[in-house]
Amino acid sequence: MTNSQLTPGVVSGRLPASSYAENFADVAPPLVGNEARIAADRCYFCHDAPCVTACPTSIDIPLFIRQIATGTPDAAARTIFHQNILGGICARVCPTENLCEGSCVRMEAEGKPVEIGALQRFATDHLMAQDEHPFRRGPATGKRIAVVGAGPAGLSAAHRLAAKGNDVTLFDARPKPGGLNEYGIASYKAVDGFAAREVEWLMGIGGITLESGKALGRDITLDALREGFDAVFLGLGLQGVNALGAEGEERGNVGHAVDFIRDLRQSGDLSSLPIGRDVVVIGGGMTAIDAAVQARLLGAQNVTIVYRRDQSRMSASRHEQDHATQCGVRIICNAAPVKVHGNGTVSEVEFMYTSEGPNGLEDTGQRFRLPADQLLRAIGQKLDGAPADLAMSGGKIAVTGRGRSSLAGVWAGGDCAAGGDDLTVTAVAEGRDAAEDIHEALNGRA
Repeated sequence: MTNSQLTPGVVSGRLPASSYAENFADVAPPLVGNEARIAADRCYFCHDAPCVTACPTSIDIPLFIRQIATGTPDAAARTIFHQNILGGICARVCPTENLCEGSCVRMEAEGKPVEIGALQRFATDHLMAQDEHPFRRGPATGKRIAVVGAGPAGLSAAHRLAAKGNDVTLFDARPKPGGLNEYGIASYKAVDGFAAREVEWLMGIGGITLESGKALGRDITLDALREGFDAVFLGLGLQGVNALGAEGEERGNVGHAVDFIRDLRQSGDLSSLPIGRDVVVIGGGMTAIDAAVQARLLGAQNVTIVYRRDQSRMSASRHEQDHATQCGVRIICNAAPVKVHGNGTVSEVEFMYTSEGPNGLEDTGQRFRLPADQLLRAIGQKLDGAPADLAMSGGKIAVTGRGRSSLAGVWAGGDCAAGGDDLTVTAVAEGRDAAEDIHEALNGRA
């Protein structure tokens, strides 16, 4: 352990320069050589396969695995991309242990599923390495659609609409497209700028014009979009961050986990990123896990995730929880923050132990404190800046059918729309399905 790791406070350069590349290497290296054929041969190619039912984008998984097994990975990739145009990133970040692989009959029989995620990455990476985009645009429809938000839902909608011959203008508030794929996932899950390369590849379909730095409500309005385009799709994501609700959370070195991950993802020099010696992360989802693990990889000596409910209630998968603990992250459950202590900056966080009662979480009356020179909030995000005339449900845009909002000519999908589960793959499916509905509504045909 280096002296820098032991230094209190939030400082940069906690590790030797050579350690950063090693720590942030690909967490799940791709299959190489004959590994994919061997992995594919484990598939039973089930009829009415449960893995297909478990996939939010309904990829024909037995078909694409058979195509890999028969030596045609590019055909396998087309099978994937027809259903999920962001199949490359989904192969890297999807909680397959809860979805397709968790439903695999091999899992039930042997406790070891077919490596569906790794096989999907093998196929999609192979095809994306080719010179040409695998799909061509249909005949021009003369219709113009505005897509607001270049995250998974917006990109999926834009590609499907463009493929059907519509002209798409894609607006995004940030400098780069990609949404959470670019700004919000752990760096070790999508190395070497994969998210940006995937967007560039997706745009190869043509017919999509990207306008970055254009935020709804600041630079563009929904009324103007409805007037200037034939249809509008909103894939805004969730921009707001929930408050901790604990006394003293305004102290220094208390921040949002999403901002921490964003800064790390966009950094050109990881050694320059400041990190605490004792880092506490509040939350139980994937953002909490990604922030905590990366804090350890940056050189934090002690990293603790604190979650208010039982560990079985954490939205992060057990696989991700285990990965965090293997990286040296401690997880404390049934505890909620009540006060942030410190003189100007955080030095300790006080917690109460909780229990589930008839009225929800209850304070047991027991307290404990954790030393912390950096506190990260990962307690969920919320939709900010939604147009006032849109009907809402549970703080998100209310939708019916395939993403139709309460306003004529306006569709929504992804995290900003009610009814989803905050997964990348679900956002892709919602964007795709909304695009199909938009195309049918405007052109009268599927």
